[in-house]
Amino acid sequence: MLKHIVMWRVRATAERTREENAAGMKRALEALRGRIPGLLAIEVGINAIPGGDASDVVLYSEFADREALAAYQKHPEHEPVAEFVKEVRVERRVVDYEA
Repeated sequence: MLKHIVMWRVRATAERTREENAAGMKRALEALRGRIPGLLAIEVGINAIPGGDASDVVLYSEFADREALAAYQKHPEHEPVAEFVKEVRVERRVVDYEA
């Protein structure tokens, strides 16, 4: 099993506040649950305690293996979500590890 954890800092856009963009990321990512083969678990959290070193949004997900993660990243259901995230993110950190 491969665990995939991503943390983002999010910015405001002309249309939405930072908080609205974070909530939109959460909704969009969690909507992928059950829609992509090999994606075993997905959880998205929005930071509750702001601080200088804090990220705004965290993704915790589990995949069957590395191939499942690679397929997820190219999956047609994931691609529009990834585009939205790229539009609103300021910073991204990722850790992938086998468990």
